[in-house]
Amino acid sequence: MRAVRFTEFNTFPTIEEIERPVPGPGEVLLKIAGAGACHSDVAIFNDFTAEMPGNIHPSFTLGHENSGWIEELGPGVTGFTKGDAYLVYGPIGCGRCVACSRGQDTYCENAADVGYLATGIGRDGGMAEYMTVPARNLVPLGDADPVAAAPLADAGLTPYHAIKLGMHHLIGGGKTVLVIGLGGLGLVGVQMLKAMSAATVIATDMKEDAMARARDFGAVTVEGGEGQAERIRELTGGRGVDAVFDFVGATPTIELAQQTIAQRGGIFVVGIAGGPVTWSFFTNPYEATITNTYWGTIEDLYEVVGLYRDGHITPDVTRYPMDQALEAYQELVDGKISGRAVVMPNA
Repeated sequence: MRAVRFTEFNTFPTIEEIERPVPGPGEVLLKIAGAGACHSDVAIFNDFTAEMPGNIHPSFTLGHENSGWIEELGPGVTGFTKGDAYLVYGPIGCGRCVACSRGQDTYCENAADVGYLATGIGRDGGMAEYMTVPARNLVPLGDADPVAAAPLADAGLTPYHAIKLGMHHLIGGGKTVLVIGLGGLGLVGVQMLKAMSAATVIATDMKEDAMARARDFGAVTVEGGEGQAERIRELTGGRGVDAVFDFVGATPTIELAQQTIAQRGGIFVVGIAGGPVTWSFFTNPYEATITNTYWGTIEDLYEVVGLYRDGHITPDVTRYPMDQALEAYQELVDGKISGRAVVMPNA
């Protein structure tokens, strides 16, 4: 079968012929419907080095945002019907620590012993015709479109976990929330905030087409550039926003969050662009906090699929056949993709 392979650090991936995998005990073989191309993949093959911590060792098949149809059951697996569609919870932990017991494999206490972080991150992922996955990691999609659903495994789950964590800041009337960065995660985040709260959603990005899409989803937009923080504060009557969800995570965007947050507000850094920021007792609004989040729990993913099936969120996807998978990654590297690129290995 064909697969998009990460073969070495600082090396663009390749499409190779590999053996079709066989599901082991407790696993299923999934025929892939869609596999999302994510900026995290680009970081793996463009930015990471062998010296970086974590269980990311070449080579393996990329793709950690996956959906597909049941093809075959491994030993000991029951309760699944061939052809039914599922979304894959990507993280895979030890299954026995406190974090894994609550379905939060992303924070597994024994991650170093597992040997990989997730499907598509250290373990063969879904940029292939078939993939094996623990049966426990499957979330049913019913009759929902599995190709459009594929990005929800990260681009939906990641913002949802952060928003759920910060929702207490948005309870009640007169609340405002700022979304920084309107890529695949940010646009889904805008839709979730509109569905889950009564807060006024302010969104900002450097791309006008992304802001136009955010306005379609009910956000008030503020263009980046000089005076950006002042314009955002004006929309709150000078008070500042109650919560900020930063889907970029670079020094300038975190500083923007610090400049616009209200007293007792919360800043949630979701993006992993990286960069240091400063903090001062005399400039930080009283009791305003800042934290970072990573991916989410399998319980969260069930709730994300519920929002999707009920029509509250619609991922913006561009579909690519397997022959154009490397083109999708190149366009992602070049910043030409709005929303999410989804590769369809079995189209």
